[in-house]
Amino acid sequence: MENDVKEFLAQLQQKLKSIDYVKTEDIPNIGLYMDQVTTFMDEQLEACKRYEDDKILTKTMINNYAKNNLLPPPDKKKYSKEHVVTLLFIYYYKNILSINDIQSILNPLTEHYFGHKDGFNIEKVYNEVFDLESEESQKLLKDLGKKYVLSHQTFADFPEEDRDFLQKFSFICLLGYDVYIKKMIIENVIDEINGQKKKTDSESEPEEKKDTPS
Repeated sequence: MENDVKEFLAQLQQKLKSIDYVKTEDIPNIGLYMDQVTTFMDEQLEACKRYEDDKILTKTMINNYAKNNLLPPPDKKKYSKEHVVTLLFIYYYKNILSINDIQSILNPLTEHYFGHKDGFNIEKVYNEVFDLESEESQKLLKDLGKKYVLSHQTFADFPEEDRDFLQKFSFICLLGYDVYIKKMIIENVIDEINGQKKKTDSESEPEEKKDTPS
């Protein structure tokens, strides 16, 4: 069992290295046309694909993000480094959050920091968040190792020919519950952000507008 755990963690660590987040120094400092953006994202996030023909980002996706006010418009059809960073945030979120929820957390960032030249910009926000990645990856490995061991201690009294599948199912359930709880917490925080925004917007309305009967 100990060798199984070591092999599992070694494979997982290798996988985590291959899907390491895109570093801002690897993003071109020049404006990119849409084809160049999709090519860059495909190359940088290739290891994240489940299947070889999966698409990381398409022109249709970028246009939809712009229509949904997730992505500021390009400058003369060129996308800046900050556009690419914003697209990376969208990519990381889109598999777990709705478009509305992504909008709730990205709009304040793009409104306050997109295009700012005083050092406090989207790039700095991205770096601040992902600088935590290395330490958190080690914690994640330990937690996954613990769950892997726990799952292999289940179904001990079930038929041996069924045990491998059932233990894998147990591992999936442990991970699924973890994802479910974290997703629920994320949604609660987003609801709190939205509630604060509504309160702020309401307090900033002109008095005459508030008094106008509907």
